[in-house]
Amino acid sequence: MSKLKIAIQKSGRLSEKSLELLKDCGIKISTSNRKLRTESPNFPIEILFLRDDDIPQYVEQGVADIGILGENEVWEKDKNITPIRQLGFAVCKLCLAIPKDEVYTDLSYFQDKKIATSYPKILQKFFNEKGINVKVEEIGGSVEIAPSIGLSNAIFDIVSTGSTLLTNGLKQVETVVESQAVLISNQNLDEKKQAILNRLLFRIEAVKQSSENKYILLNAPNEKLNEIIALLPGMKSPTVLPLAEKGWSSVHTVIKEDAFWDIIEQLKSLGAEGILVLEIEKMIL
Repeated sequence: MSKLKIAIQKSGRLSEKSLELLKDCGIKISTSNRKLRTESPNFPIEILFLRDDDIPQYVEQGVADIGILGENEVWEKDKNITPIRQLGFAVCKLCLAIPKDEVYTDLSYFQDKKIATSYPKILQKFFNEKGINVKVEEIGGSVEIAPSIGLSNAIFDIVSTGSTLLTNGLKQVETVVESQAVLISNQNLDEKKQAILNRLLFRIEAVKQSSENKYILLNAPNEKLNEIIALLPGMKSPTVLPLAEKGWSSVHTVIKEDAFWDIIEQLKSLGAEGILVLEIEKMIL
């Protein structure tokens, strides 16, 4: 039986989130005594645990059929692979930072400066597009220490809270690009593996839709029903059921989570009562 081989990071938060996604998709995976390879007993998939910066190469070569990793590694490695879907987790930004006592005005500050980074291709492409000449110093780790030891004038690295920068006497001055986890694929999947990938994508879409939406139930006065329904389009239209109490109806629908608070205030102003907001486990469109 054909199996789809998926490469994920062997440790760290990205690995945990990737395994959580597969679990939410109903795919059973044994992670006890973590091996470099394991198979699912209920879905035709084989998991390879690899270094994240090796995943693009392995997917390009067909050692793995698909992979989950940060977009930053996809851009940096620049392999012949196909990005399929952003996954919405492991969000980060790649930023330029300089010594905190330096005066910064704009990108021209970096003209002829030496910048230390683990992402030389992304950095060089950015400054080439801006027409600014920089000297890129590629290093493998501990990028933040480079200015203090005289290795560079600035750094380009992943920034989350910025606390590491402050600890090393640096300040963020420019965000170059934002990154998140992405699903990538080999460009030459056979028909059987493509069919398995399509099944996986269907499940991922159901999981991601459920996380981005809320199920809402409320009681609405009939005289305001049309106005309330106009605020709640739902997947097609809201479900409306009469209540035992005359003049009232129960309205059920799904709304985007990021629109929830704005809509809820408007619903209250129209007389909606007993508003319940529920998590959605899976959502099939």
